[in-house]
Amino acid sequence: MARDEEAAGRRGPPSYGGEVNAFIVTTCIVAAFGGLIFGYDLGISGGVTSMDSFLMKFFPSVYRKEVADQKQNMYCKFDSHLLTLFTSSLYLSALVACMCASTITRKYGRKLSMLSGGLVFLAGAIINAAAVNVAMLIVGRLLLGIGVGFCNQSIPVYLSEIAPAKWRGAMNIGFQMMITIGILAANLVNYWTAKIPSGNGWRISLGLAAVPALMITVGSLFLPDTPNSILERGDAAKAKQMLQKIRGSDDVDAEFEDLVRASAAAKKIDRPMRRLLTERRYRPQLVFCTLIPFFQQVTGINVVMFYAPVLFKTLGLGQSASLMSSLITGFFNVIATFVSIYVADRFGRRSLFLEGGIQMIICQVVVGGMIAGSFGTSGTGQLSTAAAVLVVVFVTGFVMAFAWSWGPMGWLVPTEICPLELRSAGQAMNAGVNMLFTFVIGQFFLSLLCHLKFGLFFLFAAFVVVMTAFIYFFLPETRNVPIEDMGEVFRRHWFWRKYAVDDDDNNKGGSAPRRSVELK
Repeated sequence: MARDEEAAGRRGPPSYGGEVNAFIVTTCIVAAFGGLIFGYDLGISGGVTSMDSFLMKFFPSVYRKEVADQKQNMYCKFDSHLLTLFTSSLYLSALVACMCASTITRKYGRKLSMLSGGLVFLAGAIINAAAVNVAMLIVGRLLLGIGVGFCNQSIPVYLSEIAPAKWRGAMNIGFQMMITIGILAANLVNYWTAKIPSGNGWRISLGLAAVPALMITVGSLFLPDTPNSILERGDAAKAKQMLQKIRGSDDVDAEFEDLVRASAAAKKIDRPMRRLLTERRYRPQLVFCTLIPFFQQVTGINVVMFYAPVLFKTLGLGQSASLMSSLITGFFNVIATFVSIYVADRFGRRSLFLEGGIQMIICQVVVGGMIAGSFGTSGTGQLSTAAAVLVVVFVTGFVMAFAWSWGPMGWLVPTEICPLELRSAGQAMNAGVNMLFTFVIGQFFLSLLCHLKFGLFFLFAAFVVVMTAFIYFFLPETRNVPIEDMGEVFRRHWFWRKYAVDDDDNNKGGSAPRRSVELK
């Protein structure tokens, strides 16, 4: 493996014309706004479920348990499947929406999926803000999930296709950047609304989700379609004009030739999801589009994002201190994502995955050990002030490690490795698996915390060990490789090359014909 990659590293990538320009930067920023709706929801739900006024109105049994004898088992004080359903129901509907969005994205373009997602998310935000019972909360959450599903399926594909090859990592990570900004904004909103004397601050928190929904809805109306998407719908002249516009150059013949080849191959493919699931040649894409989002969730990151205020409250911090601690982690989450934007196209995807994995393992083990020392298996005890500060520090270290590794790379790599004929299906699989396990972890986290206690953090650490080893052995470096020439990366890899097919077989099956590619 190492020899293959070292040999590949001595050669440079094919050179396409054009450079980064103001138009492409603006386009990618506007498209990335879709990450705000996902991030805002990740951040807002945990803060709202830690507010006493919200619990008293919708989950009174949980509130009574919270304010009962403080000598009770701290691990179980928020254990309620109905409470977790409020958070996790969104991701169940997002799973279904991802699969539906795949067809729409492929047949009608990436823009329509973004617009649809923004509109449905807006409706969900309005219903949640006006909720008078749990049923309204759940209906609103389901609509939010549909919006998240459509945007998460289409936006990473859009960004990967429209960005120049050598800047694809940084521009695609813009989506993850917006997710982290959404989380931070939600933490700020929660910290403010929790202090509103009327007790209706939670309505403001939930209703302000309409702001990012409006941003992506309005923004999508002004976005151009990607050349790849235009070609899929049969307008070659318009596709070339768009490619020249986003590259800021007329010298796009080599890149356009590759896009035309890929589009011609894509049109021979029917039932792309079935092909992804059954054909041997697509085994690398299937493996990465399922295992990367699975591993992304079993790090435990989204339960930290969902339930950070609840988790800190469980460990003995007050409501205000819990929300402030979440605000701190959200701030460093954004800072760490800026690191990945700078590093991804300079040092590569593998280095970020591996460093982030090692750092997450250390932080999870330390947090688990500190909780074990303070609460044991009985769940009774109290963290000292110094210990509470250290828990916040290592949780923040864990969040930062994820934010510059598995967070952005988990959206970038699956979109850039899939050929055009499978790109929508591959991203639907990626986003769908992500939503499925977000739902599972979100729904059962508080119950798992109650039963596994501090051992839950060691379980997450064990998963991170496995996934870091998986990346080390099986993920080839994709930095600076043009998106339509990604197949050559797998043909050179020590393991995946056995799944490669020659050019004649490729053309019979519909995959884009291979041209000589020098990899870096």
